[in-house]
Amino acid sequence: MKTTKFVALAVLLILPGTYLTAQAHEHPKTTEQLSKAEHPSTTELANIEGGIIAVASESGEFKTFITAVQAAGLENKLQGKGPFTIFAPTDAAFAKLPDGMMEDLLKPANKAQLAGLLANHVVPGKIMTADIKTMKATNVSGQDLNIQVDGDVVTVDNCRVVQPDLVATNGVIHAIDAVIIPAPPLEKAASEAPKDHPAH
Repeated sequence: MKTTKFVALAVLLILPGTYLTAQAHEHPKTTEQLSKAEHPSTTELANIEGGIIAVASESGEFKTFITAVQAAGLENKLQGKGPFTIFAPTDAAFAKLPDGMMEDLLKPANKAQLAGLLANHVVPGKIMTADIKTMKATNVSGQDLNIQVDGDVVTVDNCRVVQPDLVATNGVIHAIDAVIIPAPPLEKAASEAPKDHPAH
């Protein structure tokens, strides 16, 4: 049963996203641009002590996330000038994944899939809690994240924000209680003609 679930989730991670433009923000169009971007200049890394990775490290709740970022080769990118909004799964959130899934993704051979998983959680621009409403935000992998607000509860693709507004010099982190796995795209019909069309 676990093997079937693992395979299903792994397949989702490699499905390509369709790029949609985020309102009021310019950002990379593909995960490839995030993972293959040039290393930031020394100036861009001037604030590294207060950057996304540093703030995540200080929190102590994102050890798995930081390990994954480093394994995917995205550390310098996320320490760049940004700004970025990171919906970062906590260690407890990663622990909910099927047994062995993260261990497998952390292998060098799966670096691209891991980068794709992490890109699901990164939105260009700095979105603070005060800016959040029921809305959509496009992440750097081209997927629209559904953000819902119900009183004091904020969810992102059904993942609950458990610690908001961890401010960094190059963006903000919102801790979430699950890992964002994009839904598979709807399969297109074999034909545009209705089922009762003479051609069928």
